Amino acid sequence: MISSRRGLKGLMWTRGEALAALRQLLLGGFALWMAACATTPADPHRDLVTHRVAAPDGREHELRGVASWYGDKFHGRQTASGELYDMEGFTAAHKTLPFHTIVRVIEPESRRSVVVRITDRGPFVRGRIIDLSRAAARDLGMLEAGTVDVILQIEQWGDGSYVSNP
Repeated sequence: MISSRRGLKGLMWTRGEALAALRQLLLGGFALWMAACATTPADPHRDLVTHRVAAPDGREHELRGVASWYGDKFHGRQTASGELYDMEGFTAAHKTLPFHTIVRVIEPESRRSVVVRITDRGPFVRGRIIDLSRAAARDLGMLEAGTVDVILQIEQWGDGSYVSNP
């Protein structure tokens, strides 16, 4: 028979043993934390195909969503199509439409509309389907609001070409 004193002594740790156990516990926790931090980042292209648009022969020529606009910060910079961005031109950014696609953007409440050409990629904010130039946003009456619900109507499909030397 084992005495209670002897059994308790087996459960008692010296200061060195306790520190070693604590160190192992902390290292294990740190290793788990680092493993969680080392997961692969979200696919940057995951959200690029959120709006289904039919091919040029297709049936779907209308999209609905939220429009935003971009201006001063990007004026004169190269767009994804290779052209220089002109905030006073009637251009826009869309995630998936081919470059040079002509789109009528309609603000449904006022029924104002503007025709733009896709020259850039974006917007990269969840829930938005098009980024308009400042001129297009001004014509839609959305400069102050910044965003507005819109209907996009494809008027002419673009060829997707890239300008190598703007």
